[in-house]
Amino acid sequence: MIIALILLGLLFIILIIGKINLSIKFNNQVKELFTQSKNISDQTFQKRQLDSLPEPVQRYFNHILKDGQPYISYARIKHDGKFKTDLDKGWINITGEQYATIEKPGFIWKGTTSMFIARDMYISDKGRLIATLFSVYTVADAKGEKYNEGELLRWLGESVLYPTNFLPSKNLKWSPIDQNSAKLTFNYKEMSLFFRVTFNEIGELTELETKRYMGDKGLETWVIKATNYKEMNNVLIPTAFDVLWRLEKGDFSYAKFNITEVEYNKPEKF
Repeated sequence: MIIALILLGLLFIILIIGKINLSIKFNNQVKELFTQSKNISDQTFQKRQLDSLPEPVQRYFNHILKDGQPYISYARIKHDGKFKTDLDKGWINITGEQYATIEKPGFIWKGTTSMFIARDMYISDKGRLIATLFSVYTVADAKGEKYNEGELLRWLGESVLYPTNFLPSKNLKWSPIDQNSAKLTFNYKEMSLFFRVTFNEIGELTELETKRYMGDKGLETWVIKATNYKEMNNVLIPTAFDVLWRLEKGDFSYAKFNITEVEYNKPEKF
């Protein structure tokens, strides 16, 4: 009995130390992210920037932005929701916090469940996914060219939460498709990324679709569905997301997130 209590106590100490170490690593990564990107909030949105854009894209920006609105430099986000660790597994509850930079593409996300903590990131032009069981045992540490591209795609798609990043720039352009969709192309570090973006009649962006590496496997269709628009910090953004893989055998959702908090231009941790 005494030995069992001692072992239980040691396990508790190991878990606490692991949680502290993981928190320190995450805090340092957030600081590293923010030090790499500049403040661009001296730039402002002008409606004349929309003149050459496809009509549904004009409809979107006219709906969500105000003339003279400053560009977003940094974003910090909190959410709750449900997540699947594999397409064939069940849903688990998850909470998350995320930090993003705009002038230099970058983000870091930490998702916390009852069993594991995942960190998804694009920092210093490198993508990485780390999953840690009970804050102690690393069960996944994925990186490489496929993850560089995949994590940059995530940052780009999630620009719907910091939408001045969707305005045309030297790296980003819009091309017409039809009255309710347009192609978004983003060129960065010898990578050329794209989304087919769908808008509804009032100008809400409702879906982003692209090709993304499914882990270490080949390219598959990856979709972000966005709904439940609300004005937060003077910007109209979606607050409910359904992220899925559109495979030959059907659509397989793996993340359903609800945004609970968004703050802009505060380059520091919550």
